[in-house]
Amino acid sequence: MLTALRLALVGDYRADAVAHQAIPSAIELAAAHLNLTVDCHWIPTTELGELAAIKHSDAVWLVPGSPYQNDAGVFATLRWVRENRVPFLGSCGGFQYAVIEYARNVLGWHDAAHAETDQAGRMVITPLSCSLIEQHGEVFFTPDSRIALAYNQLKSDEGYHCSFGVNPDFIAALEGNNLRITSHDQAGDVRAVELTDHPFFVATLFQSERAALQGRLSPLVVEWLRTAAG
Repeated sequence: MLTALRLALVGDYRADAVAHQAIPSAIELAAAHLNLTVDCHWIPTTELGELAAIKHSDAVWLVPGSPYQNDAGVFATLRWVRENRVPFLGSCGGFQYAVIEYARNVLGWHDAAHAETDQAGRMVITPLSCSLIEQHGEVFFTPDSRIALAYNQLKSDEGYHCSFGVNPDFIAALEGNNLRITSHDQAGDVRAVELTDHPFFVATLFQSERAALQGRLSPLVVEWLRTAAG
């Protein structure tokens, strides 16, 4: 009997959120493509507790929907999956929080902050110059990156629902060590990051899961599951 992959979807579910509608279909399509059996559990951030559910999962997705109801639990989850090399996918808010957790716990910027929720500190995540609420745009991938290999191409048209992104003042300081910026938009703004020393740690400001709403595979969801399956 095939053992189902245990997938943790971390976030505060909203039925009206387009990404939340798309994620189950994106996983279903990817699992069928890979001939995998999966067992998905949506974990509200208020129920993260001591991360028992996270620690028993084969892969974790920090889904869109910031600000989260339990920021401390989200940051603890991010640190645990990063340090324990659990396949991780983050989109939109998941991208923003992954960047902050890295800045705090790897770079030592203990005051790294998110302008949506924090009043003081080093504002690593700030309002976008142009909001991307229900917008589409072309993104470009760094050759030989995890994301470029997943898509098997160097650009894609992707959908968004966000108003915050990486503060350009910190881009140069963030990159290096083991964090790599691997996607930009036409203006050169950061659209994805990944860790080079992790089996799969990819976070995107865009929501690749939206492809499922048109019945298409998300290459990132496919590779996330493929990595989790070993």
